[in-house]
Amino acid sequence: MAGRKKVPLRMCVGCAEMKPKRELIRIVRTVEDTIEIDRTGKKAGRGAYICPLETCLEQAVKGRRLEKALRHKIDEDLVTHLREELRKRASDTKTSGSGPTSG
Repeated sequence: MAGRKKVPLRMCVGCAEMKPKRELIRIVRTVEDTIEIDRTGKKAGRGAYICPLETCLEQAVKGRRLEKALRHKIDEDLVTHLREELRKRASDTKTSGSGPTSG
């Protein structure tokens, strides 16, 4: 038991499941009042976490849970940008897991 680290958990605003922080994407409302994806998880501002799944993003937007968590209006342009980022992250995860295919 000694030496075991606690894994920080956060709740996805889309599906409301508690998951390890590293599995989730942090969306932050910065001090300049802009909404950004926080890749480091350390940006200053009000943050919300979401699973890297489009269904969770859709649920968070439809239920206005992302707006409530960030205390900021979420427009359609931002939702489109977040969708693109989720797709990019999903494709990066798939390609990084496979090794080179030299034959």
